[in-house]
Amino acid sequence: MEKQEKATFAAGCFWGVEASFLSVTGVVDAISGYTGGHVESPTYGQVCEGTTGHAEAVEVFFDPKKVSYETLVKKFFTLHDPTQMNRQGPDVGEQYRSVIFYHSQEQKEIAEKIKRELASNYLPKTIATSIEPAQEFFKAEEYHQRYAEKNPGRVVCHI
Repeated sequence: MEKQEKATFAAGCFWGVEASFLSVTGVVDAISGYTGGHVESPTYGQVCEGTTGHAEAVEVFFDPKKVSYETLVKKFFTLHDPTQMNRQGPDVGEQYRSVIFYHSQEQKEIAEKIKRELASNYLPKTIATSIEPAQEFFKAEEYHQRYAEKNPGRVVCHI
């Protein structure tokens, strides 16, 4: 088995983010969940209340020989409006914030570089995406996994 790497992104509602990353060649798996907060093993209901500090996020497992982390970061920026603070479309709250959670110094540097490169594309707005060290990731309930596949033809989120 080839060596896999992990990337973690929060870009609003995780259903569409998960589906979008799963469509990328070289992505082996994508898992919806929660990270970045202070509550151990949060539930969807708790995260929706906005009191856990967690963001809806997607953990992406990828083959670096087939897709680069840089490509995934660029894809992340196309999936949402990174200038919105704590919201995406009608979804409002810190659980919908834009975050790149890095797993290594190299990932941090790549994420910062891409954010700087893309900044002029969003003027006069500022990119609100934060770049933070990865924390413990809590897998979301099973009904959230592969939501787009389980609910074909249904609009999922706002990407």
